[in-house]
Amino acid sequence: MAVGARSGHDEPEDRPDNPESVESAGAADSAEGDGDSSNGGSTSQKKPRSFWKELPLLIGIALVLALLIKTFLVQAFSIPSDSMQNTLQRGDRVLVDKLTPWFGAEPKRGEVVVFHDPGGWLEDTQTPNPNVVQKFLSFIGLMPSVEEKDLIKRVIGVGGDTVECKKNGPVTVNGKALDDPSFIFPGNTPCNDEPFGPIKVPEGRIWVMGDHRQNSLDSRYHQELPGGGTVSNDEVVGRAIVVAWPINRWATLPVPKTFDQPGINDQSGINTAMGLAPGALGAAGALPLVLWRRRRLTSGRTAG
Repeated sequence: MAVGARSGHDEPEDRPDNPESVESAGAADSAEGDGDSSNGGSTSQKKPRSFWKELPLLIGIALVLALLIKTFLVQAFSIPSDSMQNTLQRGDRVLVDKLTPWFGAEPKRGEVVVFHDPGGWLEDTQTPNPNVVQKFLSFIGLMPSVEEKDLIKRVIGVGGDTVECKKNGPVTVNGKALDDPSFIFPGNTPCNDEPFGPIKVPEGRIWVMGDHRQNSLDSRYHQELPGGGTVSNDEVVGRAIVVAWPINRWATLPVPKTFDQPGINDQSGINTAMGLAPGALGAAGALPLVLWRRRRLTSGRTAG
């Protein structure tokens, strides 16, 4: 029998516990690695970019996002007057929802809205002259705009509503009295300084009033202007949803419950009654004439 016939090899088998085989395997791996290096391959990873090189890119992305948010989602506004006390105080920063108007949503009764000057409301108001930094921060939405002539008021009536307020009385919308003391400035009357109405709000427009009634030049005081004191929905920037600054003033701006009372949406009731009034008066005036004429005809036939 030939030598090595039992295993089929002339050399003894390599085993894991054989020191010589471990050394030879390590040498082979080293040789292969050297071969890869000689062929231009590299097993080392690339070094990460320096933070200072990536910083301008991060700042650019942040500015673009801030600009998009300011343009389409939310914008900060500063309260410049006392016309919305006590709901809003002078110096408050509010966040305004600009997204819903993009989906066709229109202002609703009771909402606090920011709107552009419809024309002539702020003609005597001087705007501050901001520096370059303030202009830039305002442009990207990180600071309230100080140049734009915007106003903030509460929506009282929308297109189709009939609004009215007599002296010593409440404001009424479509014949429904509002619970004014629930949101107007303590000690104020609903409209004693400037009663109005009845006024039918044109379609696509709103009637607005400040919560500090005796310190608010709102729709009541601009009835001589085009629109009769109302504001076009197209001029509305958005709804103020939250007081964001200062921290101790943080609060949401919900719609007072009085604007959800039953029947307030019935725009036809008061208008129909007003439309029927002339007809009813005419019928009442004509009835005696008809009866008188009929009596004459009857008496004439009897005499003949």
